[in-house]
Amino acid sequence: MEYTLTVMEIRDGLAGIHKRVEAAALACGRDPEEIKIVAVSKRFPAEKIIAANELGHSLFGENQVQEARDKIALLEGRDIEWHLIGHLQSNKARIAAQCFDCIQTVDRPKIARRLDNLASEFGRDLEVLMQVNVGGEEQKAGIDPGDAPQLLAVIDECPNLRLQGLMTIPPYTEDPEDARNYFQKLREIRDTLNEGRGVPLQDLSMGMSHDFEVAIQEGATIIRVGTAIFGQRPPLKSGR
Repeated sequence: MEYTLTVMEIRDGLAGIHKRVEAAALACGRDPEEIKIVAVSKRFPAEKIIAANELGHSLFGENQVQEARDKIALLEGRDIEWHLIGHLQSNKARIAAQCFDCIQTVDRPKIARRLDNLASEFGRDLEVLMQVNVGGEEQKAGIDPGDAPQLLAVIDECPNLRLQGLMTIPPYTEDPEDARNYFQKLREIRDTLNEGRGVPLQDLSMGMSHDFEVAIQEGATIIRVGTAIFGQRPPLKSGR
C-alpha cells in the first residue's frame, strides 16, 4: 500500500510540473516541448526513481557521484538518461565519465581535459554543460563569467566532449522574481559566447522547484526539479 501511495504522489507531482511548465512556456510564447525536466533524485531511494520511470519519466539528475553510481548500476537496462548536476571532483571523474550521459557542472579547464581523456579511453562522446557562477558566491562552484570564453576554448579543443550549453545555480531567494537577473545574465553570457560560433550553444540549465517558471520566461531549456516531484528529501545520513 505504501508503494502504491508513493506512485500516486509521484504521478501527481509529475503531472503538476508538466502543467506548470506548459503554462509558463505558453505564457511567454514558447513551445513546452523544448523544455526538459530533470527529476533531481539525490538521496531519494531507487524505488522512487523506478516509480517515476514507470510513469514515463526518463531524465534524472544526481549530485553525488558515488551515490549515483550505485543507483545507475541497480537500474541498468532501464530507459533512463542520467545527468550529473553536482560539483565534480577530479578524483571522481573516472566514475562520472563512465556513468553519466551528461555532466552539467564542468567549471574548470582541468576537469574538462580530464573528462575528455577518460571519454576517449572509454570510446565514447560525453555531453557536457559549462557551469557558470552568475552570483559570484564563493561557496558555490562554477566558472567566473569573465573566464567563460577561456573555458569555452578549452572545451572546444576536447574532441570527445560535446558542449551543449550553460548551467547555473543562482543565489537562493525566497521570492522567485529575485532570481530573474541571474537567469538573464546566464542567457546573455550564452548569447555572447555564440557570437561568430559555427554551432551555437543551445541549452540553458537553470531554475528549480521554486523558481523554474521565471527561468522558463528567461529562456531555460532544462529545469532541475526534485521536491516538487518526489516530495520532501530524506535527511543526510550521519557521517556524510
